[in-house]
Amino acid sequence: MSELIRSAVLAGIAIGIAGFGNLAVGGVTGAVLFCFGLLTVVGYRLKLYTGTAGFFGRGELGQLFLILLGNIVGCLLVGLLARVSPLGLPETAQKILEARLSTGPVKCGLLGIGCGFIMTTAVQFAREKNYLPLLFGVPLFIFCGFTHCVADAFYYLTVPFAFLKASWLDVLCVYVCIVAGNFIGCNLYRIFFPEKS
Repeated sequence: MSELIRSAVLAGIAIGIAGFGNLAVGGVTGAVLFCFGLLTVVGYRLKLYTGTAGFFGRGELGQLFLILLGNIVGCLLVGLLARVSPLGLPETAQKILEARLSTGPVKCGLLGIGCGFIMTTAVQFAREKNYLPLLFGVPLFIFCGFTHCVADAFYYLTVPFAFLKASWLDVLCVYVCIVAGNFIGCNLYRIFFPEKS
C-alpha cells in the first residue's frame, strides 16, 4: 500500500510538471511538452488514475481512489511551486478553472470520456512499446478540450484561494464529474468488448 501511494504521488508530480510546462508555454508547444508527464508515468510504471482506471481488476476499485488521492497530492506539491514561479502561472490556471466552471459539471464529465479513452489507448499501446499514440494522444485531448482529472487537479491547485471567484463546492462538483467521465472513457473498450477484457 505504501508503494502504491508513493507511486501515485510521483505520478501526480510528473503530470504537475507537464502541466507547469503547458501553462508556461501554451499552444502547440505546451501541448507537446505535456507528453513528458505521461511518458514519465509509463517509463517508470507509476500509478496514474487515467493510466490505471482502464486496467483495474476485481477488488481493485478501492485502489483507484487511493491512486487518485496520491495523484492530487503530487499535483498540489507542483501547484505550490507554480504559485511562486515568476511566469504568472496562477493567472493562466485560473482561466482554465473558469472555463471548466462555465462549461458546467455535466459537459465537463462528458468531455472527460474522450480524454479517458485516449489515455487508456495510449497506455495500452505504450505497454506494447508503441509510443506514437501517446505522443499524439496527449496534444489531441488538450486541443479537443477534453478534461483530464489529474491535469485539472494541478491547474485548480495552482490557483490561490484569493483568486477563486467560485465556491469550492462548485469546483468539487465539476471535478467529480470529470473523474467519473474519465473513468467511463478509460473503460469504453471494456464496455464495448467485455468478452476481451
